[in-house]
Amino acid sequence: MTRTVQLAAAAVALVASAAFAQTPVATPDKTDAVQNGASVSLEYTLKDEGGQVLDSNKGGDPLVFIQGQQQIIRGLEKGLVGMRPGEEKKVVVKPEDAYGDVVPNARTEVPKEHVPNEGLKVGTALIATTGSGEKRPVIVKEIKEKTVVVDFNHPLAGKTLFFDVKVLGVEPPKATPTK
Repeated sequence: MTRTVQLAAAAVALVASAAFAQTPVATPDKTDAVQNGASVSLEYTLKDEGGQVLDSNKGGDPLVFIQGQQQIIRGLEKGLVGMRPGEEKKVVVKPEDAYGDVVPNARTEVPKEHVPNEGLKVGTALIATTGSGEKRPVIVKEIKEKTVVVDFNHPLAGKTLFFDVKVLGVEPPKATPTK
């Protein structure tokens, strides 16, 4: 009787393993990975070299962008390629793949009367309008008697950036209609 039970148990194990072997194994779908043209939803925390949090959308609205369209810094785009929804990663971005190196001569003096009173303090971030109408962030570097020295370098220029990212969603690139 014991032998019959053992054989029956072995038969059940064989049937179960045969059924398991016939179950198709899911292969990763390349369309759900971050790739050029995909719409990506991202959660991130940006830190500086000392670990200080500079920006984060954690617990807020996701950052949504089209991969490969230069809507975010190049180094972060590179670091996201191939990631799938739910994946997390640390991405280190060097200055040349972020906001570039500090350009020493990217400073200019503007008449004091062109700067709002609240901007007359060293370290204040302002938005300047260039002669061509382009808006650019500037930092007040020095207050002189009749002028204010502003720096056109991005505040993160010359800095290595540290991102903690989580891909929340990926929509594959939209197919372009053929003619």
